[in-house]
Amino acid sequence: MMQITYLDHSGFLVELETAYFLFDYYKGELPRLNTGKKFYVFVSHSHYDHFKKDIFKMREFLPDISFILSDDVEPDGVSDVILLGPNVEKNVDGCKIRTLRSTDEGVAFLVQYGEYTVYHAGDLNWWHWEEESKAYNTMMRRNYQYEINKLHGVKIDAAFVPVDPRLGEQYFWGLDCFMKRTETRAVFPMHFWENYGIFDRLAMEKSTEEYADKIYRIEKEGQVFVLEKSKDKSFHESVREIMQ
Repeated sequence: MMQITYLDHSGFLVELETAYFLFDYYKGELPRLNTGKKFYVFVSHSHYDHFKKDIFKMREFLPDISFILSDDVEPDGVSDVILLGPNVEKNVDGCKIRTLRSTDEGVAFLVQYGEYTVYHAGDLNWWHWEEESKAYNTMMRRNYQYEINKLHGVKIDAAFVPVDPRLGEQYFWGLDCFMKRTETRAVFPMHFWENYGIFDRLAMEKSTEEYADKIYRIEKEGQVFVLEKSKDKSFHESVREIMQ
């Protein structure tokens, strides 16, 4: 069983039977935590909407916590952290971590723990900006596709991928490329700046039809998704919300 809580923006908490993964948490309310589980905190890069120093206070009440940060993050004197650059593989207390190079800042994370594999893109995305030059956008397309191709053949249980409405009509290109080039069972669009209408737009895109059943619709902060694998490794999903 995998329980996923949407916190805000690109922030998610993933709970497994014996561990938690916290990704790019800077805003939103954490649910009640089981302090007996391992806890891994991931920060993809230093931008304000992906990192806040308050995360280090969590060591005060979580005895088994690890901080895995992109090496562009400056933890300001905090020594018990692991800094990772792109294209690195590392085992942290039973958690296998692989990084990809972001097309913006920092890294994306591919995390394997037990029978589950989770991907968090950070700001690795197909950033096509109309105001940029053709050469820039061509470079961005090539760089993004190059990184996503590294995931070919990897079976991903849950993925968190940007769909930024500031990109205009190109907002979903990164998601579309990712879903068509990877074997992903469940994808959670993120980085949509509280524009929840983006999910209506995704539902109307013809290009997303072939994987529409794998897109999980986020409607509010604190929403919880409970995913369970069946014998054929597909997901059966139930959704509930945290009581405020």
